[in-house]
Amino acid sequence: MALFLTLAVALWWLGYFLNTPRPARWLMILLLYVAVLIVMVVFPETHPLRASLGGTKGEWFLIGALGLAVWGYSQGLKQLRGRVREENRPQAQAASVSVETERNARHIVLREIGGQGQKRLKEAKVLVVGAGGLGSPALLYLGAAGVGTLGVIDDDVVSNDNLQRQVIHTDARIGLPKVFSAKMALEAQNPFLTVRPYNRRLTPEIAESLIAEYDLVLDGCDDTETRYAVNAACCAVGRPLISGALSQWEGQVSTFAPADGTPCYRCVFPEPNAPGLAPSCAEGGVLGPLPGVVGTMMAVEAIKEIVGTGEGLRGRMLIYDAFLSEARTFALSRRADCPVCGQAAGTGDNAAQS
Repeated sequence: MALFLTLAVALWWLGYFLNTPRPARWLMILLLYVAVLIVMVVFPETHPLRASLGGTKGEWFLIGALGLAVWGYSQGLKQLRGRVREENRPQAQAASVSVETERNARHIVLREIGGQGQKRLKEAKVLVVGAGGLGSPALLYLGAAGVGTLGVIDDDVVSNDNLQRQVIHTDARIGLPKVFSAKMALEAQNPFLTVRPYNRRLTPEIAESLIAEYDLVLDGCDDTETRYAVNAACCAVGRPLISGALSQWEGQVSTFAPADGTPCYRCVFPEPNAPGLAPSCAEGGVLGPLPGVVGTMMAVEAIKEIVGTGEGLRGRMLIYDAFLSEARTFALSRRADCPVCGQAAGTGDNAAQS
């Protein structure tokens, strides 16, 4: 058999130096094998040529059968690989990881975030209540930051008077539900995230089950009833809540996490505002860039909450006055009589005196 192997190797390298295609080189080796089989079958056992090849007739047929089995296996494997979708191929996945890493490079080199922090952002699930003035910048910046899953709930549609401040929407999407408009913008901005749109109002009946699916909630809605429902559900399932609000030239942001000892939203705002006391954006107007400033602050606080870095707004409220160009913060206290997180709600010794 040494003679056959020597000839086969010689044919292979001869074809290589002559730039012969690989299939043609394998064909030459196959023809050499067929010639050996003819010698083993036709020539008598005592013939010198047969003796120089070595082995018995059965052994040569066994070699051929093994070679055929290897060839069949390789062809089957090739067909299976051909059925793999392009995005699931190792090369495509490696390229995807490389592109996503490059996209988030400025976070990864930031000492306070780094690779581990970016991984936490990728694994995080954040629900944004409202895809309006505050939800627009919050969603855009969380999506750009690499948050892996973003839920957005809103029952409104895009209208012309939204576009002065709700930057996630466009003129071409007027009349489209805001959650689907937001999904289009987010996926166009970052194809690596998952967007879950909920085209409905967040009611107390669904709030707990929905919020329980997420790690963190951002509330940018514009009515007290929904804010109370979001706050109660976050308290019930133990999720931190970042809340933002606007009024003409002024905005506010705070993080409520009563499970960790902070007040809840209801501690700070125990009763709805009296009618006419706090006009809506439609009634009193709002500075166009103001939601961008406050919504972006909410996104910053969300990233710090997820990564676990910096000094957040737990137990504090930040007030931004765009008219006077100033910002100030003040401490918040829990209310023992809070119906959501106080002693009346069954938190007992965990409630602090206001």
